[in-house]
Amino acid sequence: MERSSSTDRFQPLTSTKSKDGIEITPDVYGFTTQIVNVYMIGNPAKSKDWILVDAGMPLRANTILEKAAERFGDDHRLKAILLTHGHFDHIGGLIDILEKHPVPVYAHPEELPYITGQKDYPQADPTVEGGMLAKLSIEFPVKGIDISEHANPLPADGAVPGLPEWNWYHTPGHSDGHISFFRERDRFLIVGDAFLTVKQDSLFDVLFQRKKVSGPPVYLTTDWTAAKNSVQQLRALEPSIAAPGHGKPVIGSDLAEGLTKLSARFDEVARPDHGKYIKGK
Repeated sequence: MERSSSTDRFQPLTSTKSKDGIEITPDVYGFTTQIVNVYMIGNPAKSKDWILVDAGMPLRANTILEKAAERFGDDHRLKAILLTHGHFDHIGGLIDILEKHPVPVYAHPEELPYITGQKDYPQADPTVEGGMLAKLSIEFPVKGIDISEHANPLPADGAVPGLPEWNWYHTPGHSDGHISFFRERDRFLIVGDAFLTVKQDSLFDVLFQRKKVSGPPVYLTTDWTAAKNSVQQLRALEPSIAAPGHGKPVIGSDLAEGLTKLSARFDEVARPDHGKYIKGK
């Protein structure tokens, strides 16, 4: 497996919620690594098996596995890893986790080149309209990694291996192969970075995790038309619970109102006015 700065270089970014965990439902647990969330799917009252969604910040694999042991027991059984996408803050712990638990990793076919050593991501845009984190984004790693022996495409029919109640949806814009996961039974949506519940370019909002349904991170989103379409697609699912890549879970009327506003006014409230990936509103 090929390491890169996306997995082996510490990023000095954090929030007051770092290392906090929350049981959203009995079988979905959210855990924050610095500024980004990972999700553990599995009911510890019924089984030691679990599936990980995303792999957090670089050098945080042990923190994730320690939390898994706390939740599922020292003899927990990680069965698979699902990636919403492969940006550095979502795959930072991936290689270290795979060295201890060599499980299959599933991603959208268009995201596979970034985790099989074929492509690097476009450079972040520090000139984009936004706050302090946008200005600092030039330092964020964009180099791809190579986990070819573990990487697999998600099934084309929308099924999620190991999770028969869940389906995946292609929600590009933030990245070519970005996906989100949805469970019809309780209308549970694992969003990734298709939309957030914190204004991710604001250092203050990230530090204190001020809740607000917001668009994807401005500095790494390269296709704003696709990003808008993805938000509208997720709004049409009418989720009752949304668990984002950044920010706190949001439920009920707060989610419905926030997502409706974001969908209807995306160009006004989410798409930046300027930046190298902005083609005009």
